[in-house]
Amino acid sequence: MTGILNGLRVVEGSAFVAAPLAGMTLAQMGADVIRFDPLRGGLDARRWPVTADGRSLYWAGLNKGKRSLAVDTTKPEGQALVAALVTAPGPGNGLFLTNFPAVKGWMSYDTLRRKRSDLIMVNLIGNPDGSSAVDYTINCAVGFPFVTGPDRGGAAVNPVNHVMPVWDALAGINLALALVAAERHRHLTGVGQAIRVALADIAFAMAGNLGYIAEVQVNGADRRACGNDLFGAYGAPFETRDGRIIYIAVVTDRMWNELVTATGLTAKFEALEAVLELDLRHREGDRFQAREAISSLIRPWCLARTLLEVQAAFDGTGVCWGPYQTFRQMVQEDARCSPANPLFAELDQPGIGRYQVPGSPIGFGALPRDVPRRAPLLGEHTDEILSRDLGLSETEINRLRDSKVVAGPLEVS
Repeated sequence: MTGILNGLRVVEGSAFVAAPLAGMTLAQMGADVIRFDPLRGGLDARRWPVTADGRSLYWAGLNKGKRSLAVDTTKPEGQALVAALVTAPGPGNGLFLTNFPAVKGWMSYDTLRRKRSDLIMVNLIGNPDGSSAVDYTINCAVGFPFVTGPDRGGAAVNPVNHVMPVWDALAGINLALALVAAERHRHLTGVGQAIRVALADIAFAMAGNLGYIAEVQVNGADRRACGNDLFGAYGAPFETRDGRIIYIAVVTDRMWNELVTATGLTAKFEALEAVLELDLRHREGDRFQAREAISSLIRPWCLARTLLEVQAAFDGTGVCWGPYQTFRQMVQEDARCSPANPLFAELDQPGIGRYQVPGSPIGFGALPRDVPRRAPLLGEHTDEILSRDLGLSETEINRLRDSKVVAGPLEVS
């Protein structure tokens, strides 16, 4: 491992998206991340999508590059093993990441810090008051389903949930950032701390950062959906002659000028400006107001050309555009989603097969990019962790196995 976080060891107790993503983000930057799970697998061990024989592609995707410990934490001995890992001495140890309820009991910060006073513990919760919430119950509360999907007029009806668990994804990155920031603080001051991150706060903060809260309180507006149009600027989907769909976006004056030139529609857009008395060249708000008229001019241009012809017309220009792609089209047609991109490598995932997987999307200039690593089998590193990291003898490990306190490697399906 040559990653920028080499030397840090993070113990992860997690399930689902946010916390596993945080751990994987750290692992892909060089941290040694140990995820512990029950002997039958964690809450997310069988989550879809799965293979034909029930192996979770989801779990394999969110746990790449980690080590796995299969341990029964309902038993005191199992709890003691995890606590010893979390609180082990050493400057790169004492880092704990979890989205499990950890207010009291053996996994709580107050209990663990008795064994290591400078412990850093990052805990994801649902709501700020500690009550349960997941991405989907947060998303419905922050207004976005009413600005997603087709234009429904002014009524708040027929909300559309997004498929991408964006709040979990943002939470995962924030959890990783919080842990690294706290570790830097400990390095400078010697002081550890407990960090709590509420998933709801991630969503409400972003709603405020993007101006949605101010739009209500300052403008008295309650935004509604506008289909696939780009709110406040210009962006719209178009069909090509061969039935493909593309999206064109204009967020700068230069992009507008490039689009007008590349399509050869300069005269028509100048006439449109005169008729509507709008400044399409310099004001993105005017382009948003005139979006239907603009699209009416671009639509026949796109329909007269195949996707490849559109690409040929736009290549080498400043036009910002892209094709809509299914997941299959993305994998089969887009070089960005292939081993031609150093983000990806083809790996053999035990029990699943060979396919391409991404590593870290971050390229650090001072270090070579690490090759992506596969996800572990459940408990694949149990003996290694117990012996190398905790210093247990073979006799002690065998006793723990016989007592069904630990196990692995195990197949989950």
